[in-house]
Amino acid sequence: MPWAVLGDGSRRDVERLPLFGVAATRALEIEAARALPPHTLMQRAGGSVARLALALAPHARRIWIAAGPGNNGGDGLEAAAWLQRAGKQVTVSLAPSVQTPADAAAAGAKARAAGVALVESSAPPEPLGPDNLAIDALFGIGLTRAPAGWALAAMRSLNDGGTPVLSIDLPSGLDAEQGALLDETAVVQARWTLSLLTLKPGLFTAQGRDHAGQIWFHDLGVDAETSQASAGLLTGASTLWPARRHAQHKGSFGDVWVVGGAAGMVGAALLAARAALAAGAGRVHLVPLDPQSPALDPMHPELMHRPLTALHDARTPLENATVVCGCGGGDAVREHLPGLIARAGRLLLDADALNAVAADPSLARLLEMRAGRRRAATLLTPHPLEASRLLGLQTAAIQSARLSAAERLAQRWHATVVLKGSGSVIAAPGETTLINASGNASLATAGTGDVLAGWIGGLWAQGLSARSAALLGTHTHGAAADVWCAHQARPGPLAASALIAQLRR
Repeated sequence: MPWAVLGDGSRRDVERLPLFGVAATRALEIEAARALPPHTLMQRAGGSVARLALALAPHARRIWIAAGPGNNGGDGLEAAAWLQRAGKQVTVSLAPSVQTPADAAAAGAKARAAGVALVESSAPPEPLGPDNLAIDALFGIGLTRAPAGWALAAMRSLNDGGTPVLSIDLPSGLDAEQGALLDETAVVQARWTLSLLTLKPGLFTAQGRDHAGQIWFHDLGVDAETSQASAGLLTGASTLWPARRHAQHKGSFGDVWVVGGAAGMVGAALLAARAALAAGAGRVHLVPLDPQSPALDPMHPELMHRPLTALHDARTPLENATVVCGCGGGDAVREHLPGLIARAGRLLLDADALNAVAADPSLARLLEMRAGRRRAATLLTPHPLEASRLLGLQTAAIQSARLSAAERLAQRWHATVVLKGSGSVIAAPGETTLINASGNASLATAGTGDVLAGWIGGLWAQGLSARSAALLGTHTHGAAADVWCAHQARPGPLAASALIAQLRR
């Protein structure tokens, strides 16, 4: 996904950006409008859209703007007046017979005075082609149901003309809060999106990443109070790396125990263990659930293979260890979970361990009780299907509400949660929920989730909090894929073993 480009086009030296939902954005807009002369915010918005349009498509002679009935349409009308005065041939399609807000009505009068052609057609008067520009000013954050009629026809015209599209605030049809589509068949595909006043969570997770294109942001000169943000965007994690001092030794960096790898799936546990080593854990113990698995990893002989009996030996110091459990565990992992839940000082559950908890109420209760034990921290790394099983919902329900789903999981099990997927969501009780900005579709290969579990576990073992390990691990995991893709002539799938090599760099 392209980086969000902020204001004047520079990347700010920050690692988290506030994200505002619809209610918080509207409240900020009302407060700012009261402190400014009438129509000022819309004038600033239209000017910002126009300047960006001129920068992105300087050679476009004709510009078509599809303007909705609300303030998003008003922003488009303000931009139309600017662009017409800049020498462009601008046509604005307006929804027929719709009463507009006062700001939008004033912007419409300004556009007429500038010579902009205002029409009721839901399509441009003639094909624009790829050398011109279309602007989506239909809905912004104002859409609450699937579009129909004139608006639906306008959205299809934006998508079907072969003309690059700049969306104002959000691609029309995208939910601002969660990144879900209000209708799978009706959403604008933008090449660029200019988010105004605030950045919205839906741009960075679920379907938002596919439909928003390159994201630009302008705050319209309004200083938003970050305490009102509903989430944050994790754009870096460099400050979280654990320190390594000269006088330390391998015991200073913690022990990781990886439990998984049932028959036919030993590779998953190996990937997790190798990733924990790459992360810098002092010692990594691998406990394969397949008794026939080799007792040595010839590629990484530093991995210490342990028998299953070690998990049930009171002398095994699991209370001070980080246990990564579930990677390729199959049904075999279930019988070992009660002891691991009870004893592990730090417990990361992934894959089949999560499925076992979802299927067994007694395991779910044990996991809920962990928070009452001192130093018994829990970290869960589900993908959407595993999250749906844990919450008893359909996968589509998880994907349509990714932030709230991650928060529900975190609250129920008093755990840090990484809900994987496009724009992975990191949630923890009492903390701001963050969306990870790194990563791309090259990670959609077998084993990369096992690498993430081991990588986070290896970082966690070195003294980080569960949330810090999740943030650092998730962001660097995605960033490694971004760097890898940047060096490929034709980016494709990234093999999990190659991902570990990339993480080591």
